[in-house]
Amino acid sequence: MTTLQVGQPAPAFQGVDQNGNHVQLSDFQGKKVVLYFYPKDDTPGCTAEACDFRDNHDRLIAHGIHVIGVSADSAKSHLKFADKYRLNFPLIADEDRRIIEAYGVWGKKKFMGREYDGIHRETFVIDEHGHLAAVLTKVDTKASTAQILSSLGIKA
Repeated sequence: MTTLQVGQPAPAFQGVDQNGNHVQLSDFQGKKVVLYFYPKDDTPGCTAEACDFRDNHDRLIAHGIHVIGVSADSAKSHLKFADKYRLNFPLIADEDRRIIEAYGVWGKKKFMGREYDGIHRETFVIDEHGHLAAVLTKVDTKASTAQILSSLGIKA
């Protein structure tokens, strides 16, 4: 779905997470960031992906990688989701879809024979200099961490 490619500068973003904290790309200058987009809080695939990141948080941090989730759900929905699954990373509430559209992950989807507009599950790895180091368009929700590490040449 996205037209962004490895090597390009990552679109700058800013938003508010589930705890009311302001989160922006410039906060992570000099660090790697996994910016992952997901359709909806507390749904099976989105929960599997978030829990994979939660369970591998220390491993990712050991490699200098910080995780940020983004969906169009509200901060209140994100807080409920994060509390329910003890998520240990920020979830940005992008209700106006500015970040979603900047990364090109909003568009036509098909599910059970129905076509509609929505968020495509895609993941972007941003390097220490603010450039895209990996663009993952076919995300394995149960093995997202392994996909990300592999895309960076790190043994999973």
